[in-house]
Amino acid sequence: MQRVFSGIQPSGIPTLGNYLGAIRNWVTLQDNHECLWCVVDLHAITAWQDPAALRRQSLEMAATLLACGVDPVNHILFLQSGVRAHAQLAWIFNCVARLGWLNRMTQFKDKAGKDRENASAGLYVYPNLMAADIHAYHATRVPVGDDQRQHLELANDIAQKFNHDYGVDFFPNIEPVILGPAARVMSLRDGTKKMSKSDPSDQSRINLNDDADTIALKIRRAKTDPLPLPSEVDGLADRPEARNLVGIYAALTDTDHASVLRAHGGQGFGPFKNALADLLVQKLAPISAETNRLLGDENALIAILQSGAERAAAIADPIVSEAERLVGFVGLRRG
Repeated sequence: MQRVFSGIQPSGIPTLGNYLGAIRNWVTLQDNHECLWCVVDLHAITAWQDPAALRRQSLEMAATLLACGVDPVNHILFLQSGVRAHAQLAWIFNCVARLGWLNRMTQFKDKAGKDRENASAGLYVYPNLMAADIHAYHATRVPVGDDQRQHLELANDIAQKFNHDYGVDFFPNIEPVILGPAARVMSLRDGTKKMSKSDPSDQSRINLNDDADTIALKIRRAKTDPLPLPSEVDGLADRPEARNLVGIYAALTDTDHASVLRAHGGQGFGPFKNALADLLVQKLAPISAETNRLLGDENALIAILQSGAERAAAIADPIVSEAERLVGFVGLRRG
């Protein structure tokens, strides 16, 4: 059984985009893989975080993952900072990766923007830590969006260089896994932009803890055009907002755009938005309720994460210790 690793930033309660684009697929992968799911709080501090907010958001993310169906018994859920092997291997990879490789990383350019000189060194070497996250477990499959493909390519380059430099066949190749419909859920206010937690307008997204009234209001206010829904998929080509809403409906019902349009094509957006809001409430209400229940018992939630970190470390520590031996470290016992 292949081992899967994936991580998600502790940005608090995830959005519908996080759920349909990643989390729901994580749950599906649990059926036939050995899975490690990580809340990547080390990655989070590449940009400054308010400490109290980071702690709260880490627990909120973990609770939501559990509420969505992540299985902490047959698989592993943990906080990245709880397993030292990530940071240990990341330093080795900092010394393996080349500056030229990192200079080509488009995400650093996007996130640093014009103020590159004030970006943290952590943000610059973020891809090396991401590579360590995966290789610390000898994971061979990683579910990612298209925007993370470049980082996986770098992770494979780092592994190959390590293997070449030390004359071993130690770190395996990683295969990206792209799963599921509606991998990119767009903003409810602008169908050309990805739904994002960082958007200043809360009306642009559906949060997984939104109540029924909030969901209905956001969908009712979602940007559309004056035309009715088309009957054919081709009719969505130049209508990003219509395509986004149809895509969300298709993903929630495990169908496709064509099936949705066969049922709703020719209608105005009013009836379709009502149907979509009802569907969202039906799917998200149980997640919201379970998230709130888990957050209501913080000690129990932390116990799940502690157990997950211990089980993750039991896998990663021997792998990283062997990497350290291959590098030439003496390997003193740690108390």
